[in-house]
Amino acid sequence: MPRYRLTVEYDGAPFVGWQRQANGASVQGALETAIEAFAGEAVTVKGAGRTDAGVHASGQVAHVDLAKAWRPDTLRDAANAHLAPRPVAVLDAAAAPDAFDARFSAIRRHYLYRIVDRRPPLALLAGRAWRVPKRLDVAAMDLAAKRLLGRHDFSTFRSAQCQAASPIRTLDRLDVTREGEQILIATDARSFLHNQVRSLAGSLVEVGLGKWSADDLASALARADRKACGPVAPPWGLTLTRVDYPEGAGEG
Repeated sequence: MPRYRLTVEYDGAPFVGWQRQANGASVQGALETAIEAFAGEAVTVKGAGRTDAGVHASGQVAHVDLAKAWRPDTLRDAANAHLAPRPVAVLDAAAAPDAFDARFSAIRRHYLYRIVDRRPPLALLAGRAWRVPKRLDVAAMDLAAKRLLGRHDFSTFRSAQCQAASPIRTLDRLDVTREGEQILIATDARSFLHNQVRSLAGSLVEVGLGKWSADDLASALARADRKACGPVAPPWGLTLTRVDYPEGAGEG
């Protein structure tokens, strides 16, 4: 069966998350329904990252197997026609080798968490950023963030519902920068634990507000205890921006 690699963007607000669930609409389900509508066959679309309810993506990657060979641009356009008006778009479709797996072939995932620190409510960025009404010390946040880089037990920063076999992860990047009123927390790793990025963002805001020091953040990590985590940041500030693969992976 021909395999295709899809690059997908979506607004996570109306969905229960990426993964198909019985309690509401999912991004995975929307894609499967759209592809089935034109291909005439039931399909399973498998994604690189199982984003939570309300989390967005500008560079999610998925793969799907179809009984019939389609031109990639036809697959892209037909899927998008049947996805409307749901806020999901297939940005690119490409033939992929049978060995390509959107999830297991990935070598790095990139996330961006967006914060706006201002008193007035958000209009243009509503649903796309977390508004914090007090000025944040971005330099302190970035300095503290560097204490979390490397391979650690991230039990403090993972959901109690996380199903990962191990809490050990290697955090390759965690940068905090300011662009005007926006604070951008950019992070990447081979894989993340459930709620890890939102947990890190919430604890870093505690640093930015002066409630925590860099030592406090490092101590929370060392405790490997979920109770040591700061408030978990809301999902709507988080976007999966890119997924990396070995050179040539996913090219049919």
